[in-house]
Amino acid sequence: MRISDMGLCGKVDDTDKTSIYGVMPYVAPEVLRGNPYTKAADIYSFGMIMYFVATGRQPFSDCAHDEILALDICEGIRPNINDQEAPKCYIDLMKWCWNSNPGNRPKIIEVYKLIEIFNSNIDEDRKDYDIKMQFKKANEYKKSNFLFLEERRQSATHPQAVYTSRLLNSFTKNLSKYNFNSECLECEI
Repeated sequence: MRISDMGLCGKVDDTDKTSIYGVMPYVAPEVLRGNPYTKAADIYSFGMIMYFVATGRQPFSDCAHDEILALDICEGIRPNINDQEAPKCYIDLMKWCWNSNPGNRPKIIEVYKLIEIFNSNIDEDRKDYDIKMQFKKANEYKKSNFLFLEERRQSATHPQAVYTSRLLNSFTKNLSKYNFNSECLECEI
């Protein structure tokens, strides 16, 4: 499994390490606060991709991608997900990837091993019956609620929701005014 180009990117000719580039909902809170991109930040981004895969919706598509959303993300706000839309084990992994404290996020090897467990339980008639049933129930929910879920996926995206990579500094420059109550004291600004 390879995960690449999740956030460790920026403008090609930019040597300014203070520039924050990305798609705001996919950028980890510590990066929005001005800390450097790390593997843990990529794990956060991967969690947002998991949300998109599970729901078919972009994270935070119903609100402007502005300084208010940047502040909300830094304060721990994450996209809502209906517990029936995805297996509990999948949602648990996704939320673990979203942890506000980068040190509490899973390492890529842990993500890989859990996804491998999910796959082996879906494809085979052995292993963990509970995981298999979680995936089965989520698929049944999606089939029986297809029209509702499709209508929700097609709902209008906020006009100020931007899903292309861009410079985010204008939205994050005032975050230093806030003292975030986080589990990670070193993340406080």
